[in-house]
Amino acid sequence: MTQRLPRGGAGVATLTAALLALTALPAEAAGPTGSSPPGRHSGTAPTVKGGETQPVFSRADAVTQTVNIETTADSDRDGVRDRVQLRIMRPKETDTAGLKVPTILEPSPYWAGGNDVVNHPVDIGDARAGAFAAPQRNLAALFPGYYDNYFLPRGYAVADLDSIGTGGSTGCPTSGDRSEQAGAKAAVDWLNGRARGWAPDGTPVTADWSTGDVGMIGQSYNGTLPNMAAATGVTGLKAIVPIAAISSWYDYYRANGGVLAPGGFQGEDLDVLAKYVLTRENPEVCAEIIDGIEAAQDRETGDYSEVWAARDYVGQAKNVRAAVMVVHGLNDWNVKTKNSVQWWNALKKAGVPLKLWLHQGSHATPFRWRVEEWLRQTHRWFDRYLYGIRNGIEHEPRVDVQHADGTWETARDWPVPGTRTVPLALNAGPSGQPGRLALWPRRGATQSFVDEGRTRTAEQLLVNEDRADPGRLAFLTPPLHAPVRVNGTPGITLRASLDGRSPYLTALLVDYGTGTRPTGRRTDTGERVCYGQGVPGDDGCTTRQALETETAPYKIITRGWLDARNRHDPARTEPIRPGQTYTFRWDLQPTDYTVEPGHRIGVIVLSTDYDYTLRYPAGTEVTVEPGVSRILLPLAGGGRRALR
Repeated sequence: MTQRLPRGGAGVATLTAALLALTALPAEAAGPTGSSPPGRHSGTAPTVKGGETQPVFSRADAVTQTVNIETTADSDRDGVRDRVQLRIMRPKETDTAGLKVPTILEPSPYWAGGNDVVNHPVDIGDARAGAFAAPQRNLAALFPGYYDNYFLPRGYAVADLDSIGTGGSTGCPTSGDRSEQAGAKAAVDWLNGRARGWAPDGTPVTADWSTGDVGMIGQSYNGTLPNMAAATGVTGLKAIVPIAAISSWYDYYRANGGVLAPGGFQGEDLDVLAKYVLTRENPEVCAEIIDGIEAAQDRETGDYSEVWAARDYVGQAKNVRAAVMVVHGLNDWNVKTKNSVQWWNALKKAGVPLKLWLHQGSHATPFRWRVEEWLRQTHRWFDRYLYGIRNGIEHEPRVDVQHADGTWETARDWPVPGTRTVPLALNAGPSGQPGRLALWPRRGATQSFVDEGRTRTAEQLLVNEDRADPGRLAFLTPPLHAPVRVNGTPGITLRASLDGRSPYLTALLVDYGTGTRPTGRRTDTGERVCYGQGVPGDDGCTTRQALETETAPYKIITRGWLDARNRHDPARTEPIRPGQTYTFRWDLQPTDYTVEPGHRIGVIVLSTDYDYTLRYPAGTEVTVEPGVSRILLPLAGGGRRALR
């Protein structure tokens, strides 16, 4: 996962009365409407104008404190409850004028950096294969921190939390289990007076400046921890903004029974990540704990088990009390889109207040290229749920989707209303290969390929789509006469047999046709955008980014994987009889993608996916029955008509 950039009495009655007034008035009338120069605000409540808190407090005069908070977990098994370290910055009026404020908190295992680690081998059955050095995660890849410059002047405390086993915290990092949940929850409990905390010198300390209302925000692991905290149902956590975050660690390191890598980190797993973030004092105390994770995670079968159930928050969505703004990149192959989409769907079912952003970046936040709208929506999100300001954010369209041309569309739901699942048959072609994708099935002779994925990447196997290739099967539509928008979660049903060592089946959905498309990468434009109050060393500004594009003859729209031994259940491995035909069904990663007129939609079927799956020795033969096999595409509007 891409890493984070480290960053450095009467008042109660007055604030309560002000908040009651805010919840009773429309946005235009809520609260005082005056404005004071930064650093000259002398009241005990924030200033609200136009439904938004105003920047009337001084970032330069902010007070800071560090608190070590007791959790309910003992992850290092030393007989003492873990403590997590919280570093807080808040308006000086919380000390001098009895001001009470809510807190915007970013929890992370990365504030103290990371360690050199070794990933697991992924070439199976090769005596020469060994573990290899892990790719170095870029700690500066996260957007620069802006919460102190932007939110503190508007009447918020901002805070960074070291998750267990990292930085100034105790305990052991456990890659998402209940102990880490307890650590994230403890910060909310302390801000509400329900957990004990101590200053670095050991003095007990309480959050007498806190309203008890807490918001969390962060990207990747920093966004996963807010999901984890919210899934506990902790009282006081009112809003979260998880960006490119995990909702089930199984769907980060596994897929449909198969061992799977996050994009760019082949061979990483729960234990490797725990070793990477283990930055607490005396890290050797965690050796046995992390060894236990390695032994239990099961890189042999990839089965869903108790290890993964303890790191799966989707089933806990019914506990969530916080309003959730889900954000994910459609080109993110690190934390894949399934993690956000299944969380979105579960929270919808639970009746949680929701928003969704789907953008064209990769493992990133849209803050840097849509800064004004990002700040408007996140500001109003936190104002609405942490201050109770009736600004109408919950009545705006729930969904923002960025298209390939950079434009944005809003919708009331996602997949967009009117989307229908359309099955396309994987038919044999006139000469066998390539095959045809069609609305109506047509039986034909079986077609086979031999797994070469240990030496050829998926990108190498999908080219020359109009020719037969011994390492894959290809199925193509004719050129489209109208655009086709795929939005939702595609699925595939394959009647096939396998004969060989590799149990993997991989499906790629491809847009064939030369075009200019987003890559997910970003580049700086040189334009400086100032968003908040500056201080020496931090001017409260950032450089606007733009999404890069490239012109290419194809683009992988999405992909999905199955361990054929788990054809009935991700939790159960069953043997595959060589040459016996089975019906296999699996999902691809959710997407929102429009294929332009004149292009063709392609489905590529292979076995090993070099950059993602384990790599067994070459030679597995996969034989597919055309006609009865099909791809299921969620198509918006009249997409089906464009395929006739």
